[in-house]
Amino acid sequence: MPIKSRFTTPIPPVSLPTFLFTSPTTPLPTTPLLIDARTPQHALSASTYRLWCQRFAAGLRAAGLQPGDRVLLFSGNNIFFPVVLLGTIMAGGVFSGANPNSVARELAHQLRDSGARFLLTAPESADTATKAAQEVGVPLDRVFVFDDGRDMLDGKAVKGVGELRHWSHLIADEATGAAFVWEDFEGEESAQRIAALNYSSGTTGVPKGVMITHRNYIANACQMEVQARMDAGYPTRQEKWRYLCFLPMYHAMAQTIFGINAIKQGVRTYIMPKFDFLAMLDNVQKYRITYLTVVPPIVVAMVKDPRVRNYDLSSIERVGSGAAPLGREVCVELEKILGGRVNVKQGWGMTEITCSAIGWDPNHTSTSFSVGELNANCEARIMNEDATAEVPRGQRGEIWVRAPNVMKGYWGRPEATAETLTPDGWLKTGDIAFVNEEGRFFIVDRKKELIKVKGNQVAPAELEALLLDHEAVADVAVIGVPDASGHDEQVRAYIVRRAGSSVSESDIQEWMKKHVTRTKWLTGGVRFVDAIPKNPSGKIMRRVLRDQAKAEADAEGAKAKL
Repeated sequence: MPIKSRFTTPIPPVSLPTFLFTSPTTPLPTTPLLIDARTPQHALSASTYRLWCQRFAAGLRAAGLQPGDRVLLFSGNNIFFPVVLLGTIMAGGVFSGANPNSVARELAHQLRDSGARFLLTAPESADTATKAAQEVGVPLDRVFVFDDGRDMLDGKAVKGVGELRHWSHLIADEATGAAFVWEDFEGEESAQRIAALNYSSGTTGVPKGVMITHRNYIANACQMEVQARMDAGYPTRQEKWRYLCFLPMYHAMAQTIFGINAIKQGVRTYIMPKFDFLAMLDNVQKYRITYLTVVPPIVVAMVKDPRVRNYDLSSIERVGSGAAPLGREVCVELEKILGGRVNVKQGWGMTEITCSAIGWDPNHTSTSFSVGELNANCEARIMNEDATAEVPRGQRGEIWVRAPNVMKGYWGRPEATAETLTPDGWLKTGDIAFVNEEGRFFIVDRKKELIKVKGNQVAPAELEALLLDHEAVADVAVIGVPDASGHDEQVRAYIVRRAGSSVSESDIQEWMKKHVTRTKWLTGGVRFVDAIPKNPSGKIMRRVLRDQAKAEADAEGAKAKL
């Protein structure tokens, strides 16, 4: 029998803008809500945030955006990132965010795959965006330079870069924005209408657009609110909460938590342009951050770096970690550093689940590496290797999830959707887990082939396809290997050289750095082999390579002790 959450909550059958703002004219709070961590005088309240979204939506419509058109944002974080997200959705469009570190080839793939009609790019990435747009055939009059909006807020002149116009050309005046009314709808339309394409490699393969609907976002926000309301100190504690967003908002985790859920809950959120360890610590101290949302490498850094002791982190009341597994031992070390008053908890989710499916009752204490229990309205099954039956509690198997926050499917990929979603709505996650008698879930391995680097997904198949374009590579397999800390992964390539080639590891490394973003670099090294292990059907046997890598690491460790 499926395991069901002990919690349920109603999911309003409305559009996402209506869920967040009630209506285009309902009075909203005017206190700062989204705040620039570098210059906190630059901020948006719930009221001004809605107005900027309306102005952007009206501007997009005037520029020719039609219902269902895609808008791609190629930028790091700032307080106007959520404006593009919600403004696009208000206009009836579909939002998509791209990794700001992408090279032109990677951005072109997302542009082409999504069919984006408009592209907004950070000023420093204008050249990359121009190259990608030209490769795909997106006219440059639909490519705009997107910045942090500080000059607009200060009433200063703004300008584009080269041929690219500033994104203010897509922003209507205040009166037009205030008069803009988004289309509302009810019931099944909320579950069917796509709000965003968040790119993920799924369980394998090249990045695919994950279709997240209005209902998906609303459901995940409602689920998170159920957890928040379980807090013994709610709502007094909630009124004092302060978030710090340094995780990338193009990614489902930060986008959902800080771009949508925090807006709904009215949590003051300080936004950093990107992750910087010391800046993070300084901002926690300066702004008295209460809730820290992190990924495992950040937890490890906080434990290992002695400079952490130089900062006052006494405001922190909650620490939540996601995106990749984290050992309980390092959590305990961070809890000691934080004076024993904070219990570090892990959660679990996927881009295909909007963000989160498993979390913790805040009143409970985590003493293991469990990721908690099912969120409200979620159910799960732990399936055997053949996916023919559920396994008993305590036994390992692939976790399947069915919930209102499970994606609609993969954009333009019906075959991939059919492989991942069953006809009755179960998402095959590719993660291996078990459930104890208390209903707590433990993620112990993964069936899927993805490599997790600093919380980012790296698909072996994508890198293998790229490496095979190298004239010296006859065959290749890519796997993830543990880094020195044991809490993160590095990418390693096993390569069969073409006959007569003498290509070196450094040659391969330098070539890859020109073609992919940093998280996909071969930091785990290159190994030249005579053949790639494959099964009779030709599929790469990555487990053999992972076992080989572990044996090599064990041998090196034993040698170092001599």
